[in-house]
Amino acid sequence: MRIAFLTAPEGVEQSELTEPWQAVVDAGGEPVLVSTERGRVQAFDHLDKADTFPVQETVGEVSAESFDGLVLPGGVANPDILRGDERAVSFVRDFFDQGRPVAAICHAPWTLVEADVVRGRVLTSWPSLRTDIRNAGGEWVDEQVRICDHGPNTLITSRKPDDLKAFCDALVSEFGIKAT
Repeated sequence: MRIAFLTAPEGVEQSELTEPWQAVVDAGGEPVLVSTERGRVQAFDHLDKADTFPVQETVGEVSAESFDGLVLPGGVANPDILRGDERAVSFVRDFFDQGRPVAAICHAPWTLVEADVVRGRVLTSWPSLRTDIRNAGGEWVDEQVRICDHGPNTLITSRKPDDLKAFCDALVSEFGIKAT
C-alpha cells in the first residue's frame, strides 16, 4: 500500500513524521513524502530545527488516486503553510472525495478545516484547534486517538506527540496495511 505523507517544505514536527512513517514501513506499506515543493523538507523538534528529508513527489505531480491513504503530520507551521496552498488543500480534499483513509495529528487538522472536510465528524487535535474545528462543523473531543467513520472514508486523529503510539497503531489497523 502506498501512503502519502503530506508536509510543507518547512515546519513539520519530526516525530509526527518519522514515527508514523516507520509504522507504515514496519507493517509492509510504502510511505511517500509529498510536499508543495521539490527538494528537502525541514523538520523541527518543537521550535528547534531537526533533520531534513528528501521530497519524493510534489502535490502538482500526483493525485490522491496514486495512494491508498494520507497521513498529515503536525507541527504548528506545517499545516499553517499547507492550508495556504490550494494544491495541497485540494489534494487533501480529494482523499475524502474518493473515500480514502486519512490520519492527522496535533495541528494537522488545520489543513482539514481549510479543505472543508470536518463538518459532521468527531475528531481530536492539539487543544488550541478546538474552536476552529467546531466553527468548521466538527465535534472536538479530548482523546488520545479518535477514529471517525463518517461517509465513505475513515479519519484518524490524535492530539500530540505523546499520543504517537496509539496514533500509529490506529493508522496501521484502519488503513489495512499488511505485509505481503
